Amino acid sequence: MRIDRLDVYRVRIPTAINFRTSYGDHLATDTILVRMESGGVHGWGESCPPWFPGYSSEYTAAAFLTVRELMAPKVIGQRLDSAEALLERIAYVKGNQFARAALEIAWWVLEAKRLGVPLHEALGGKGDRVKVGADCGVQDTLDELMAKIQGAIDAGFPRIKLKFRPGWDVKMVDAVRATFPDHTFHVDCNAAYTIADAPLFRSLDRYRLAMIEQPLQDDGASLVNHAALQKQIETPVCLDESAQSLAHVRAAIALGACRVINIKMARVGGLAASRDIQALCAEHGIPCWVGGMLESGVGGQICAELATLPNFTYPGDIFPSSYFYTNDLGKPEIVLSGRGEVATSTVPGIAQEPDPDLLARWTVDHATYRA
Repeated sequence: MRIDRLDVYRVRIPTAINFRTSYGDHLATDTILVRMESGGVHGWGESCPPWFPGYSSEYTAAAFLTVRELMAPKVIGQRLDSAEALLERIAYVKGNQFARAALEIAWWVLEAKRLGVPLHEALGGKGDRVKVGADCGVQDTLDELMAKIQGAIDAGFPRIKLKFRPGWDVKMVDAVRATFPDHTFHVDCNAAYTIADAPLFRSLDRYRLAMIEQPLQDDGASLVNHAALQKQIETPVCLDESAQSLAHVRAAIALGACRVINIKMARVGGLAASRDIQALCAEHGIPCWVGGMLESGVGGQICAELATLPNFTYPGDIFPSSYFYTNDLGKPEIVLSGRGEVATSTVPGIAQEPDPDLLARWTVDHATYRA
């Protein structure tokens, strides 16, 4: 296909709640949406980096600038018949996985629409729905947390993630497990600890958690330190921030740094890389799950399509629109199609696109390219 037009948007979507993690408070989602057009057919993709460089060295304003100034000009007007062909055009830019993914994800949605198949079929996945989990941020009180957990259980979510940070850690998990002795929980540390905290993580083994997600800092020694920690604890370590690419995951497996991988499509550079990582992990008996970055309904649905691939066996972070947004930018909004399930696409590509009025209201910056 020849890329005839590109529109790149930086958008700020207000959230319905203050979502707290070890990185701080989250009151809005800064995200990048790309509309890619070829031969009169268009597809929308989304890459949702954090708004400041805390989760990673990338952040929304910088990723938008990278796409606008360095990547989009290399793609517009080019014949790109595969995701690999697109990635080759922008390979001269090192790193910048969120920026890279913004274009690559849109290419996949456009390709699926051109082929006349749902996105999950274009990716090689199967299934009309996927299991999803709930995500509970840091709360003001334990009573508030217990109420949120009960609501998630009542809604049918098969597993619940608990944000975990200094001051909201072992005592919180102890209270949760005492109140809900049998439900599936895991904790997400968002890289808030160091290897010196290994005794704290050993103390979590008794709570039968499904995993401990990204316990240690994402730095130059991250994979080595996670490998050292995994040797000291029984609970599986799950990598998130430190699993930045197929090469990083290959190294993590070789070192024994984890037993689970969270794959966030934008963090690893797109859907092709996500597919390759889950296949590599399957070869080594390491389960995967699809992580989320508080994407709009556009990105959320793309995550659901990705989650149909065979080694995504743990319920993903794919949320109903109402979970984080009073009014989701992506329409139609994502809803639960069953108890703790989200439906996959039944139309070519995905059905979700940005609402034009909301897009105009919440756009911070926009660039258009025509061949």
